[in-house]
Amino acid sequence: MNKDLILDLLKKVRGGKLTPSQAAERLSSLPFVDFGDAKVDSHRALRQGFPEVILGEGKTPEQVVKIAGKIADSGGPLLITRILPEPAKFVIKSLGGGSYDPISRTLVYRKGKIKRRGKGTILVISAGTSDMPVAEEAAVTAQVMGNRVERLYDVGVAGIHRLLSYVEKLRKARVIIVVAGMEGALASVVGGMVSVPVIAVPTSIGYGASFKGLAALLSMLNSCASNVSVVNIDNGFGAATVASTINCLK
Repeated sequence: MNKDLILDLLKKVRGGKLTPSQAAERLSSLPFVDFGDAKVDSHRALRQGFPEVILGEGKTPEQVVKIAGKIADSGGPLLITRILPEPAKFVIKSLGGGSYDPISRTLVYRKGKIKRRGKGTILVISAGTSDMPVAEEAAVTAQVMGNRVERLYDVGVAGIHRLLSYVEKLRKARVIIVVAGMEGALASVVGGMVSVPVIAVPTSIGYGASFKGLAALLSMLNSCASNVSVVNIDNGFGAATVASTINCLK
């Protein structure tokens, strides 16, 4: 963060040359923090309502700690996705706190309680227990972003009576995330039962001809339920971000 720029903006506000809203708009586009191998967008929360999220996959523990420290210092909350247990322990020790979930492979660090932002409930549904890692990535992300989250797992179309017994829960949600592998049919079924946005997440779970999630992705893209939109394979984080954006609309 460039302190000289901020001081200049504050002086202009005090002198009447800028309104507070104009100054806030300029603050939202201030530069990032350059670490060389990483450039931390320290103003993302101001622009988008939530700080930059770290993808732990492909980064060294030292790189993650460096980025995480800056985000945590700015007030957080901090969310790291796709991080393995050993690097997670290193990050938690370095930050002096945090919680790790081995199912979703997420690490959350925050100071104090998370402020509630969402207007309603985001319901995360999984077709099978094997889809839980992606479903939990979505659920944890949505919770950290300030939403009320409910879960409904292992209700795939192979035993559709399981889903039908929760119709009222489906219809009370403001946004629904459906996580499914195999042929991905669950998203269309749920979409046809509700009047709210359904965000479908294809997973790489399935046998040979599922092509590591491609079959589910194509099925979801061709859904006959018109309220279904689709994110990429195994992208629980992306689904939760979109769901949170919808749920936080006034």
